[in-house]
Amino acid sequence: MVRFEEIGVLPEPGDNVAIASRRLEAGTEVDLDGTTVTLPHTVLEGHRFVVTPASTGDALTSWNTAFARASRDLVPGDYVCTPTSLAAVTARGVDGLPEVPSATNEPLDPYELDESAVNFGAQVTSVEQPGTFLGYPREQGPAGTRNHVVLMATSSRSSGFVTELARRFDGSKAGDGVVPVAHTEGGEDEVPNNLHFLLATLAGFTLNPNVGAVLIVDTEGDVVSGEAIKNFMAENGYPSIKVPHAYFTRKAGFEHDLTIAGALIEPWLPVVDAQQREEVPLADLKIALQCGGSDAFSGISANPLAGQVSSELIRHGGTAVLAETDELIGAEPYVLKNVRDLATAKNFLAIIKSFKERVGWHGHTAEGNPSGGNVYRGLYNIVLKSIGAARKLPREVRLDHVIEYGEPLPGSGYIFMDSPGNDLESVAGQIGSGCNLIFFTTGNGSITNFPFVPTLKFVTTSARYERLHAEMDVDAGKYLTGTPMPDLTAETFDLTIRVASGEKSAGERAGHSQVSIWRNWKQVGPVEGISITTDGRMSRKLTDLPAEDRDAPLDGLPHHGLTADSRTPTELLRVDDRLVPEAVGLILPTSLCSGQIALRIAAQAELEKWAGDAVTRMVALPHTEGCGSSGGASEETFARIMLGYLLHPNTRMALLLEHGCEKTHNDYFRSRLVEAGKDPSRFGWASIQADGGLEAVGDKVKAWFSSFQLAAPADERGDLGALTVGLEARGPLSEATAEAFALIGREIVGSGGSVVLSSRGALLADDRFRTAAFGSADPAGPTVAHGQRLAEPGWQVMRMPGTDWMETATGFGATGVQQILAHVAGGTLSAQRFVPVVEFSNDPETVATYGDDLDAVATGNAAEQARIGLDTIAAVASGRLVPKAVASGNVGFQITRGLLGTSM
Repeated sequence: MVRFEEIGVLPEPGDNVAIASRRLEAGTEVDLDGTTVTLPHTVLEGHRFVVTPASTGDALTSWNTAFARASRDLVPGDYVCTPTSLAAVTARGVDGLPEVPSATNEPLDPYELDESAVNFGAQVTSVEQPGTFLGYPREQGPAGTRNHVVLMATSSRSSGFVTELARRFDGSKAGDGVVPVAHTEGGEDEVPNNLHFLLATLAGFTLNPNVGAVLIVDTEGDVVSGEAIKNFMAENGYPSIKVPHAYFTRKAGFEHDLTIAGALIEPWLPVVDAQQREEVPLADLKIALQCGGSDAFSGISANPLAGQVSSELIRHGGTAVLAETDELIGAEPYVLKNVRDLATAKNFLAIIKSFKERVGWHGHTAEGNPSGGNVYRGLYNIVLKSIGAARKLPREVRLDHVIEYGEPLPGSGYIFMDSPGNDLESVAGQIGSGCNLIFFTTGNGSITNFPFVPTLKFVTTSARYERLHAEMDVDAGKYLTGTPMPDLTAETFDLTIRVASGEKSAGERAGHSQVSIWRNWKQVGPVEGISITTDGRMSRKLTDLPAEDRDAPLDGLPHHGLTADSRTPTELLRVDDRLVPEAVGLILPTSLCSGQIALRIAAQAELEKWAGDAVTRMVALPHTEGCGSSGGASEETFARIMLGYLLHPNTRMALLLEHGCEKTHNDYFRSRLVEAGKDPSRFGWASIQADGGLEAVGDKVKAWFSSFQLAAPADERGDLGALTVGLEARGPLSEATAEAFALIGREIVGSGGSVVLSSRGALLADDRFRTAAFGSADPAGPTVAHGQRLAEPGWQVMRMPGTDWMETATGFGATGVQQILAHVAGGTLSAQRFVPVVEFSNDPETVATYGDDLDAVATGNAAEQARIGLDTIAAVASGRLVPKAVASGNVGFQITRGLLGTSM
């Protein structure tokens, strides 16, 4: 017999279900207000059980808000489980579960505002003597909590450049350091649908109070350019940039441009470093409120604590910014309990409606938001997740303003900003709006950080805090074990002031960060056969969606193209039963949040040779997917790409590194490998959260790679027929060069290899190329979906949903491509982290301007250009030539969301 208080938490008086504070086995007897209740089923920690009888169809409530409906008559002790939550825990092998769900999810019906009942309340009372912190005063507005030199890419095309440029200033005396802002957006040829969000966010970055100097970097031809940002700021009344700054357009070779850009930055370093902190009002603090890796206790401990500290800050004149629109769907009554005026309430509901419509265009509802980790840890559906997330807004605090993503803050108080639930994308908008400190609440232990704004992480339970204490800042779980909320609030408020004044947060001590801006969405209105209604009552099976739109797999059989009998010899490696150009040790992050950690671990593994001579290099592939984005078609494409790299012929050893709370966790990929007929035990598995944090997980990864005694690959003579090569062209293409690429492909295919083309690339669009490659100018459609592995060698065409170069290169690699040969005209390309990218050009102007970045110059007639291309491919395959983009550090990796993916 256990008392209820020992094992359960009631979110608010009047709720008819409680949260289990620890795992309760079937048969457990609970003293519930003097009545003995026997639990008929296992209830996991964070999951809910009935405390007050509910009849069939009755609302089941937390914080007096309905999140589900009883599927049958329920009595105290019954385990509350919905179809999605029961499936999630069943998949984890939990014993003692019911055979059928006991509840159904609350429908996502539009919230109807009763204007006559809206409470136009007052904001919390101001303190008589507002406090101060030590910050960096800024001429253009509030003071900064940090003082960074920021190198900002306007599009993904410059992300590799700013990352490498910042690396070359590591350790420089420059205030709080030189940091890059590298992101995935704006890299396509056409105007992106998220252009306004992009421009607003990037403009806001330049004016953020934590920026002591900023270099704005673009590439010739960018849609999202420095000039576009400058014009956007002028047209929308932004103040001018007052800190040292410059606009830089890449116009020459990578190393040349690094030198020129570095010379612009050098004079700023002593200026920024000389700036001193001064006493400034707490009113200058602008807090971004975020949650990630949430669990059932987020709404009990961490979120209320973040809300109470924010309330205290508002009393001192400061500002708190709530975001993540889809994570408030279902909590509208709670959010609107206390608002400034009717317009604010209507604006909030209009943003909710707009978000529902946008994801509906892509065939989704907000129910696609909760991750596998959310559900497993007790957040059954989006309504339950939203109610907990809304607790970052205390009942006594008034909602003052509603703004768009990245829009400048209109004043102080409590503000809601439109954004997706994707943590990193949402944070970027808040930083663009002007936030200079981040409160990040987490149940599982998210390790997310931002480059130039410190993050304070609040953990929901003390057990999780102890496991990850080196990565976390606040143990909000102390509230669950008896610390009064006012005491915890005062303690955390004091820590907030110290960190704002310069004390390093756990994330800053760890030294990693990422930037992701609200990603482009492809549909801009209802689409027949795809779109669904905003209430979610209409649903679509993945298999019912149009094959092209959902990027359905194809048969993988090649086109019947022309071939040649010639052979180009090259030195390759014998690994097991195959000839390959290299043997890679791969650390594959399962989601965006483990990406930068994977990169750091891979660098250490390479330096210390954890795998000995078994691999020729170690590679990590950081990306933006796996969490915070919709499921369905985009998830299928993502999973296909990930398996493509795990099973790539160049991959000799591979370990998957999960964050721990994502949608696509380690167990997800284990099941995907089994579905593909592969043995999961071939791979290593590590978890940042479950293994105990960064140091512990690094040790585990090292132990796995070091546990093998594999012989070094043996040198062996071969030819290009052993390879799969991607052929690409960017920019104008001469007749001779188009024919040369066909001749290159004909030899590779004729030798027994494969050639992969992009369905939207310049080569396939060229009549001369198709005629020389296939014997006809007739169209050649896709043979494989994006990132799909080839069924047979030969001429293959990969379906490409967009024109972004890095997404194209990533898709190529997943098909099995081992090297990419690209003809460039008008500019050069970034390399891909896994697949070498070889660049050559026949265009005189390109050769004159970008010659330092070219691996070869194509001269002569078609046959002569083809020979140059083939010899260059052979040189790279043998290791005699390292592509210049790789050598210079201009590398990237980016996964497409296809036509139907959205941020959530």
